[in-house]
Amino acid sequence: MSHGLVDHITLYVRGGDGGHGSRSMRTEKFVPAGGPDGGDGGRGADVYLEVDANIHTLLDFKRKVHWKAGHGGKGGAKRANGADGRDLIIKVPPGTVVLDKESGACLADLFREGERVLVARGGKGGRGNTHFVTSVHKAPRYCEQGEPGEERWLTLDLQMMAEVGIVGFPNAGKSTLLSVLSRAEPKVGDYPFTTLQPILGVVNRGYQGIVFADLPGLVEGASEGVGLGHRFLRHVERTRVLLHLLDLASLDPEQPLATYDTLRRELRLYSQNLALRPEVLAVNKCDLPGRAQEALEALRQATRKRGLPLFEVSCHEHRGMAPLLEALFAELDQTEPPQRRLAHPLPPRTHREFRVEYEVDCWRVFGEQVEQLVKATDMQDPDQVRNLQRKLLGWGVEDELLRQGAEAGETVRIDRFLFDFEPTPDWLRKERLPDPDAVEVRPSQKERLVRRGQLRQSAKEQAHQLGKQVGSRGRGRKGQARKGKS
Repeated sequence: MSHGLVDHITLYVRGGDGGHGSRSMRTEKFVPAGGPDGGDGGRGADVYLEVDANIHTLLDFKRKVHWKAGHGGKGGAKRANGADGRDLIIKVPPGTVVLDKESGACLADLFREGERVLVARGGKGGRGNTHFVTSVHKAPRYCEQGEPGEERWLTLDLQMMAEVGIVGFPNAGKSTLLSVLSRAEPKVGDYPFTTLQPILGVVNRGYQGIVFADLPGLVEGASEGVGLGHRFLRHVERTRVLLHLLDLASLDPEQPLATYDTLRRELRLYSQNLALRPEVLAVNKCDLPGRAQEALEALRQATRKRGLPLFEVSCHEHRGMAPLLEALFAELDQTEPPQRRLAHPLPPRTHREFRVEYEVDCWRVFGEQVEQLVKATDMQDPDQVRNLQRKLLGWGVEDELLRQGAEAGETVRIDRFLFDFEPTPDWLRKERLPDPDAVEVRPSQKERLVRRGQLRQSAKEQAHQLGKQVGSRGRGRKGQARKGKS
């Protein structure tokens, strides 16, 4: 059963989540105070698109829309790290243009066999409690959760990768010509629009295979969507040489080039680049007798006046194929491959840019890294919540909220989580100014800081006075003893 060509599809991709870190403690016989030994979580798997020359349609994505990569394993005891997720590689045909559905940005234009592009990154694995050991906190029971993987909707747009595109009005014999030149077996019938989808065929040129494409019949007004419209013209953009095939049986002897002029006008209206594409003009069904021969003679004279080379072929009698192929191969040798579409791959996942906006009833914080940090925090763990607060303070989120006028008690939303905004007191901030009068601190804290500074200054002055009394070689009883011996 034929399903037809599927050349435009939408699919969902999601990278794997990173594994959670472990908060394990070493508990073994004869090992007192073993301490933390939790391992790190594994990295979530990435999602790639890779070109496979054996695929010619996007039909597989019509059956399966959602593609999800594997998650990273959890960390274990004895510093055992979780296993990394296995990357998901999705095979696509050559000529696939990958677009981000939300932004419309082009992520890749895939041409060659084996070419690969990253479309969704896996999450980073969480760190175990061994990473949070300090001189004052030697047995932390805190660990990080794994980051969630990226997710996005993609639009895949397939444009046929063929060196030669056969264009012409319906029933001109394009499918028959392709079946004669190659081993392709397109549907052939004595009625218009027999071919409703592009058909590929390989024509041998020594040890090289040249791909020909039988493109569906073009009609007047196709540039405006008439007939197959843009669905047909999209595939013409990839071809290097165009073969204009005329039907001798339908030519008007008084205007033999009217069909050719209509074809070129539709191509020019769709894209100026197509009008500049190298082309070869051929007429089919030259074996027809009677009035068709009068039209053929009129066509010869018209092409001679314009200086257009004309190739006369008969697919029924297999006549005129060799000169036609020689002309097409000569044009291919002088034509550069089509240029790729400008692509913008995924940026590195390291930026901490964010923005703050006020919505109807709450403040909203937007930012990829900020949202990932909140998702990776276990809100039931006080240690993880404190770490989240410390990072948001260090990244400047709290300062930006204060700058835009957020007040204590208001609601702040980050991703799907809601928080009550409570500004961190200045005396708890990491970067504290040395002068206690320069910041607002609690009265008891301010008095203690002033007293500590006075004692430190007094100790320095006493040491300095004592140094003058005993000399520069030492202080205290040992210095005095050395001075007495001398």
